[in-house]
Amino acid sequence: MFGLGTIINTVAVVVGGLMGLVLKNGIKEGVHNILMQACGVSTIFIGAAGVMSKMLVITDGGIETAGTMLLIFSLVIGSFLGELLGIEHKMDSAGEKIKQMVKRQHDNLFVDGFVNVSLIICVGAMAIVGSMQDGISGDYSMLAAKSVLDFVIVMIFTSTHGIGSIFSALPLFIYQGAITVIAAIFGSFVSEGVINDLSLVGSALIFCVGANLCFGKKIKVGNMLPALVVAAIYNPILNLFS
Repeated sequence: MFGLGTIINTVAVVVGGLMGLVLKNGIKEGVHNILMQACGVSTIFIGAAGVMSKMLVITDGGIETAGTMLLIFSLVIGSFLGELLGIEHKMDSAGEKIKQMVKRQHDNLFVDGFVNVSLIICVGAMAIVGSMQDGISGDYSMLAAKSVLDFVIVMIFTSTHGIGSIFSALPLFIYQGAITVIAAIFGSFVSEGVINDLSLVGSALIFCVGANLCFGKKIKVGNMLPALVVAAIYNPILNLFS
């Protein structure tokens, strides 16, 4: 069935979030605080592992690094564009509007839960590749595997950040659904090299989300999202002049 992968993924996020709410009700404040720190540390290492898997290349002579300039240019140029567009503010505003719609005005963690979880489950190669496979051939196996991961992530984050985390299902459905539709119409429009570049930069953004969770919201990760666009066009542009 066309788009089934995104539907499964969205349902997994909602169900995981609901289970997280059940857990939240029985968690003491001390346990709640340590779980929030654990979420941050886990996210940092997930992001770091993704970056290192793309940047460290094993050769006959040892270990070499790759993608350094890609990462620098993508983050610097992307962050500049994101700051001009005010993406972080728009994401926070969207979270605030949803917060008001569901009458959670006094929930101080609602927006953080919505924004952080949206970034974690949407920024990554599995979301792009899985959605493309679903659109081109109807193969939703990768998105099904991603659903299991997202289920656990959202369950844990909802248990610490509350109901706002569940609403990350909305941008997930729109984002992956759009990629699936485009892939169904135009076929495979992203090369393997571009996917690797997106995975590298996306993992760096996930690392930044983890840093914010651990040390307070000091990095405007939302404003860095255009770095993914820069990553997608970086090597194709270089190839034009080589």
